Amino acid sequence: MTSPAMTSPAMRARYLADAVNTASPATLLVMLYDRLLIDLAQAEAALVDGNRATGSGHLMHAQEIVIELRTSLRMDVWDGAVNLAKLYGFLLQELIAANVRADPGKIRDCRAIIEPLVSAWREAALSATPDPTA
Repeated sequence: MTSPAMTSPAMRARYLADAVNTASPATLLVMLYDRLLIDLAQAEAALVDGNRATGSGHLMHAQEIVIELRTSLRMDVWDGAVNLAKLYGFLLQELIAANVRADPGKIRDCRAIIEPLVSAWREAALSATPDPTA
């Protein structure tokens, strides 16, 4: 039985914190990308509805995620890191422009770039995870 202090939002926050603390680096990367897509979808919906403040909040969080993704790249380990860093830089510029102009179209364009990356990283994370049945 849960205590009255462990309300549903508190339980969700604890579950999320535990999930992040125990996740592999590959899983954390996928989680960041998933959250990025959620922020972009919510920002786009808010801007379409005319709620610029909410849209801006989601876009700023999306920008923070892109910055985190970019700063976590290990340029000395992977040849593709330089090009991915450039792509992150482009996405960051586009997200800033989308926020300044309240432009849902720019958000859609960014999502079109990010969605294949999410799929690729998710596939890579799954292939890197050992099969417990093997």
